[in-house]
Amino acid sequence: FVMWKSWKRRALAENKTDYSQYRFSWQECLLCFFKALFATGAFAGMFYRSWLGMLAFPAVWKVLYGRDIKNRIQKRKERLSLQFKDTILMVTAGIQAGSSIENAFLDVEREIGVLYGQNSEMGQELALIRKGLTNRVALEQMLLDFGRRSGIEEIRDFTEVFATARHLGGNLKEMIQRTADLTGQRMETQRDIATMLASRKYEQKVMMLIPFLLYGYMQVSSKGFFDGLYHNPAGIAIMTVCLGLYLASWVLAEKIMDIRA
Repeated sequence: FVMWKSWKRRALAENKTDYSQYRFSWQECLLCFFKALFATGAFAGMFYRSWLGMLAFPAVWKVLYGRDIKNRIQKRKERLSLQFKDTILMVTAGIQAGSSIENAFLDVEREIGVLYGQNSEMGQELALIRKGLTNRVALEQMLLDFGRRSGIEEIRDFTEVFATARHLGGNLKEMIQRTADLTGQRMETQRDIATMLASRKYEQKVMMLIPFLLYGYMQVSSKGFFDGLYHNPAGIAIMTVCLGLYLASWVLAEKIMDIRA
C-alpha cells in the first residue's frame, strides 16, 4: 500500500508543468526553421545581395528560436494569470457560500473546465490538486509548488500568504478574500497595460517592415538604384552599418515594449 501511494505521488509529480520552460513540437520547430530561412534570405538579399549572407542562418535561427520560446512562455503565463484570477474569485464565492477551502477548490474544477476547457492551464492544475487531495497531500503544499512553478509573482505571493496563514491560523477565509481581491486588481492592471500596448506593438512590427517595403518599391520603380552599394568595400561597409543600426533599433523597440523588463 505504501509503495502504491509512493508511485501515485511520483506519477503526479511527473505531470506537473514548469511554466518557465517550453518545448517545441516538431511542427513549431519546422515553422521556426522556415521563418529563420526567410529572414536570413531577406537580410542577405537586401543588405549584401549575396548568398554568402546565408551563412548567418544558424545565428538567425538561434535568435528566432529563443524569441519564439520566450513569446510562447509569456502567452502561456498570461493565460494562466487570467484563469487563476477567475479561479480565486470562484473559490472565494464558494467559501462565502459555506464550503470548506478544500471543497471550494474541488468544486471550481468543473466550472473552470466549462469556462476554459479541461486541458487549459488552470484546468490541469486543479486536476492535480484534486488528485493530490485524494492522496492526502496538503492543499497549501500543492499551492506553494504551483506558485513556484508558475513563475508569476502574483500567484506566488498568493500561495505563500495562503500557506503562512494556514500554518499560523487566523481568519483564513477573510485572508483569502482580501488577498484574492488584491491579486485580482494587480492582474487586471497588468492586463489593461498590455491591452494599451497592443496597438503600439503592431505599429512597431509595421515600422520594422518599412525598410524592406521601400527597398522592394525602389527595386521595381528604379531598378539599379542601389547597385553602387553592393560588391565593393565601401558599399559593404555602409550596408553593414545600416544593418547594425536596424538590428539595434529592433532590440531597443523590443525592450521598450517589454513591460516586464
